[in-house]
Amino acid sequence: MRFLVMAMATKASQQGPPPKPEAFVAMQQYNEKAIKAGILLAAEGLTPKGARVEFDGGERTVLDGPFTETKEMLAGFSIIKVDSMEEAITWVKNAPYDASSGKGVVEIRRLMEIEDFGEGFTPNKEIAKIKF
Repeated sequence: MRFLVMAMATKASQQGPPPKPEAFVAMQQYNEKAIKAGILLAAEGLTPKGARVEFDGGERTVLDGPFTETKEMLAGFSIIKVDSMEEAITWVKNAPYDASSGKGVVEIRRLMEIEDFGEGFTPNKEIAKIKF
């Protein structure tokens, strides 16, 4: 199973100084451990600036960020491949997401696989050959 691990931004992480070098080292060590275990598929940080596209019928509205009114802003993510939600939780609990400020919030969500869509779903045959 693949899981999206989303590190939520804090006010300090978005407006304060960058994390201290020790925080970067701690995360690099954690990521190296996850790579060696064969579970880390991707890991990236995100800038606070972006764009949001709102859909309303045929209308498309583009809003430029950063979105200061957002209560939960995503600061970064990783994708891991483990056998269960419990294993994903164990990995996340051992991550240094609180290394820079002493606080942190991480959300874990299982990524959907083709099987999750049921029998009525007929995927593109070329895409269906891709194994994650």
